[in-house]
Amino acid sequence: MKNPIFIISFCLAAALMLLSGLQLHASVVSGRVVDDEGNRLPAALVELVNVETDRSYGTTTNIDGAFEISVEAGIYSLKISYMGYEEKSLRVDATSDKDLGRLVMRATAIGLQEVMVVSSFARDRQTPVAISNISAEAITERLGTQEFPQLLQSTPSVYATRDGGGFGDGRINMRGFDSNNIGVLINGVPVNDMENGRVYWSNWAGLSDVTETMQVQRGLGASRLAISSVGGTINIITQSTDANKGGTILYGIGHDGYRQESVSLSTGMLDNGWAVTALGGRRTGEGFVRGLDFEGWSYFLNVSKRVNRNHTLSLTAFGAPQWHNQRWPRMRIQTYRDHPDGIRYNPSLGVMNGEKVSASFNQYHKPQISLNHYWSIDDQTTLSTAAYVSISSGGGRRIVGERNDWLQYNRDTGLPTDATKLTPDGLLDFDAVMAENALSETGSKAIKAMAVNSHDWYGVLSTLQHEYDDFITLTGGVDLRYYRGYHYQEITNLLGGTHFEDFSDVNQDPSVRLKEGDKINYHDLGEVMWGGLFAQAEYTTDEYSAFVSATGSLTNYRRTDYFDYADDDPMQQTDWVDFFAWSFKGGANYNITDRHNVFANAGYFTRAPFFRWAFVGHTNIVNEDVRHERVFSTEVGYGLRTPLAAANIILYRTEWLDRALVRNLGQGVIANITGLNALHQGIEMDATLRPTDKLEVRAMFSYGDWNWQDDLTAEIFDDQQVFIDSIEVYAGGLRVGNSAQTTAALGISYEVLDGLRLGFDVNHFDRLFADFDPVDRGDFETRGTDSWQMPSYQLVDLNMRYRFEFAGLNATLIANVNNLFNTEAIRDATDGRSFNYDTALVYYGWGRSWTTTLRIRF
Repeated sequence: MKNPIFIISFCLAAALMLLSGLQLHASVVSGRVVDDEGNRLPAALVELVNVETDRSYGTTTNIDGAFEISVEAGIYSLKISYMGYEEKSLRVDATSDKDLGRLVMRATAIGLQEVMVVSSFARDRQTPVAISNISAEAITERLGTQEFPQLLQSTPSVYATRDGGGFGDGRINMRGFDSNNIGVLINGVPVNDMENGRVYWSNWAGLSDVTETMQVQRGLGASRLAISSVGGTINIITQSTDANKGGTILYGIGHDGYRQESVSLSTGMLDNGWAVTALGGRRTGEGFVRGLDFEGWSYFLNVSKRVNRNHTLSLTAFGAPQWHNQRWPRMRIQTYRDHPDGIRYNPSLGVMNGEKVSASFNQYHKPQISLNHYWSIDDQTTLSTAAYVSISSGGGRRIVGERNDWLQYNRDTGLPTDATKLTPDGLLDFDAVMAENALSETGSKAIKAMAVNSHDWYGVLSTLQHEYDDFITLTGGVDLRYYRGYHYQEITNLLGGTHFEDFSDVNQDPSVRLKEGDKINYHDLGEVMWGGLFAQAEYTTDEYSAFVSATGSLTNYRRTDYFDYADDDPMQQTDWVDFFAWSFKGGANYNITDRHNVFANAGYFTRAPFFRWAFVGHTNIVNEDVRHERVFSTEVGYGLRTPLAAANIILYRTEWLDRALVRNLGQGVIANITGLNALHQGIEMDATLRPTDKLEVRAMFSYGDWNWQDDLTAEIFDDQQVFIDSIEVYAGGLRVGNSAQTTAALGISYEVLDGLRLGFDVNHFDRLFADFDPVDRGDFETRGTDSWQMPSYQLVDLNMRYRFEFAGLNATLIANVNNLFNTEAIRDATDGRSFNYDTALVYYGWGRSWTTTLRIRF
């Protein structure tokens, strides 16, 4: 692995160094960018375009908001952009050196800069971490019907898919780590599930409508919070209140019945200091895969009040209620090939009472409301506090019961069993099941039931920042959270029967016949209390920047089981189980010149085990032997910034130590898997070339070497923590699955006419191994056998944006075609028993899809 990494690094570095020298200049344009109160604006983007040749020069302002660009003598158009501020344009005569003095930017969003402080938003050539930024414009122009995470698939070391293909069912891996190990923040507030660390993107399916920017921080990242940033951090900043009065109307159509409508309104900043921005939207469609109908709504409200120069209050509420059918389970490749629907085949699709229905269904609503107070204590000190609440409801519906095999496929083979009831055209036959249930004197044998996973989540996040002097900034704060997760199955449809019999609830009267709305199988409550402290010291000059940060967090778990323990049993509710975790990280950046910079960072942290590992199986027995996970990560990088090009090369190494895994063997017997380590290392490269104002070329390449490190022995204990036996796990040397270890991308965007920009993106994925559980590798004869390597594939996407005036209003027409060549690519796979093509269970990605959207601003 070392040879290709270092050869590629050397070649690219040599090319970038050569490119950085290919500039001949005659004039210097300089200036200082400030806001309307005179505050400096570092890292503002400054661009000069020669009005005759269209040649483009660019740079960013330094810590003092100053910039200096060497250009060929001529007349230029100057454009300055900074997030949350109105773009500034002016004409510059650069036939000789030109000092533009103070350039004042006008804010367009209220409170946005304060949110970016709370969110630990990283700055180019200042924050020593690997970052990629996705603007609101890029999201609008390239999203189409893709899932939100798929916007990041051209980012180094990122692999994002739709998984089953349902609305919001997308997944993302970063540097080989899944979403359990990727911190996701929305306006600085963590949204990873408090019990298992996962991110359910269906909860945020409409978030793209209100996103101002999205920043990916690969590796440990810049977040000051104690979050699960093993693979990286996704930092999403939503819109704040617009300082300008106006709004937008959007309407879009697309493949397979796709429709999108949204409208936004803003009052702008009123004379009394109040401002309100609101947005509402709706998406609906049938999906590429058969039977994946969906409907999703999104809403956003921000009300801000500038009390005075030192105090601002901001109330934000957003959410995305949705329902969608799903595709489940994964199937063998030959099954898709043999079925008339091909890669559109959905094994969950069935017929009931003459209408198409799905055996797999999801609905959820997770609103989030936050009240933010921004206090400028003095010229050097600010305090930003967010109090938030999220009360969610919903879950996933499946077929349950002693004869659920009537409406299911074999999970191991993805094939129908002898019991599966199918119509003549191969759909699940709900009518046949209803007929069976109607004849049963002991109630329905197969029913529809919703696995409810709702929660109440309350939190306070407060950040104090003090500028000690011109170079040193001190930051500290507190992160407090309380979470209650409600878990149970609820009967939603008896499918023709009179009742349902289930005796899982020890508190239930056995003579009671269960009806729709009753709970079955399990009912428990998971509580999490979290208290965290964080502190950071940052040193910044034009030439050097460095930071050190530390966190400490106390996580407390408590479980209440309403089914397996009697109401008068003191074991029905556990005591609080606590875990203390900590982290320490630091980094430094050196701007060698105004074009070249190098950086490095390193960190070590411990992480509390997830809720499910703290207890034995689905019981209230505390797992005394579960361990903290440990992560040690290092990263070095080089950056190039010239008027024509920007590029980065990064080498990383992450050691994941003592991964917490517990195998539940049933009857209160568990195996704590300790000492399972993984090593994720690799190289990342990305570059952007802008030879003219009209042309932009983007390129990316990443090569990962991600492996499980050790064979080990796991000890098995009974529910009294008495040792029973041991099992062997042969995971050493196996390649990590579920994410492409080699990715590459090329994108070109060109403004062919005034206002009309065309672009395409090509993405390549290789060295992608099927997902597997390393704990299941207990057969010595298969030791060292990797999971099935999926075929490499390439996807080509097209996009078009046309800006024009319509009835005196600014309008934008956007068109997208994803997977232009209709490539049939296996994007998700679970390894089979033979580690090969024949037994792997897979999902194909979507074929060709398209959307067209019209947006009008007023």
